Amino acid sequence: MREQEFYQALVEKKSEYEGVFFVGVKSTGIFCRPTCPARKPKFENCEWYTNAKEALLASYRPCKRCRPLSHPNQVSDVVQKLVQAVEENPEKRWRDADFKELSVDASTARRQFKKRFGMTFVEYARARRMGLAMKQIRSGGAVIDAQLTAGYESGSGFRDAFSRFMGAPPSRSGSSKLLKASWIDTELGPMIAIADDKALYLLEFIDRRGLEREVERLRQKTKAAIVPGDTSPITSIRHELDLYFSGRLDRFETPVHMIGSDFQKNVWKELLKISPGSTASYSSIAAALGRPSSYRAVARANGTNQLAVIIPCHRVINANGDLCGYAGGLARKEWLINHEKQMKEVSQSR
Repeated sequence: MREQEFYQALVEKKSEYEGVFFVGVKSTGIFCRPTCPARKPKFENCEWYTNAKEALLASYRPCKRCRPLSHPNQVSDVVQKLVQAVEENPEKRWRDADFKELSVDASTARRQFKKRFGMTFVEYARARRMGLAMKQIRSGGAVIDAQLTAGYESGSGFRDAFSRFMGAPPSRSGSSKLLKASWIDTELGPMIAIADDKALYLLEFIDRRGLEREVERLRQKTKAAIVPGDTSPITSIRHELDLYFSGRLDRFETPVHMIGSDFQKNVWKELLKISPGSTASYSSIAAALGRPSSYRAVARANGTNQLAVIIPCHRVINANGDLCGYAGGLARKEWLINHEKQMKEVSQSR
């Protein structure tokens, strides 16, 4: 049954199975990740492994197309080079000649940035400039200076572009909030982190159902502009996630900012009490809150958690022990539970 599930995920290239299994193809001698774009093998030619090491020990060699020894959706050299170029000179307005100087094809840059960030490179660079302009205005700088920093000679052009990105014209943005968003590669697939300079507001798998609506709700609730970039909390959670997925950390210290009703926040705080390697049911959480009949409300609050992995909604299962809904996919939920159980066993054996 599980092999049929994995084969179907392989055929459909389901990203929520990234890191959950690897497939060895007997007819070619290679092993792949679930989202490999190569032609799919027959079911009888597949062997299934829980990690890349097992596949290597079985004498399979890594596929050159999906690169199973790297993170899924690992940043390409082109993307890395251009992101670094933007950070070195964020005020720059890019032209075709600039790409040629870096030996980068402009269409390649456009395509790879669209795939990774959901926006072209030019849009990414413009959003970065707008973030600088917002910071300058919030710090008391003149709008004209922010306009020139963003590379706009026309005041009306700057106001229009600024309003599209930030949701308000420059003259009314001095007290507006600015959040930054960054992509984080993990063993289970890429995640998006959104934070200000003090705390993390959102951490979700990129392919989570309804993620775009979730980000938009966050923008509306905080009345904030969300632009590409890094902050201290994002740097912190990127490091902690590396430790967590490698089995060296089971509790997160990155500061977080919860946005929700008092009841939702109480549910999320209760989730944090579930120790790594353990699980709880909706009904037991409702009882712990003194509202035993509110298990459905607990389930809804669980589903609105915006800080995946950190606030461990994956540790909540049905009262009968079965796995239940998880926005990141049940395969990921099962992997996370088993991963934490293994960390707990290793810790107890020391």
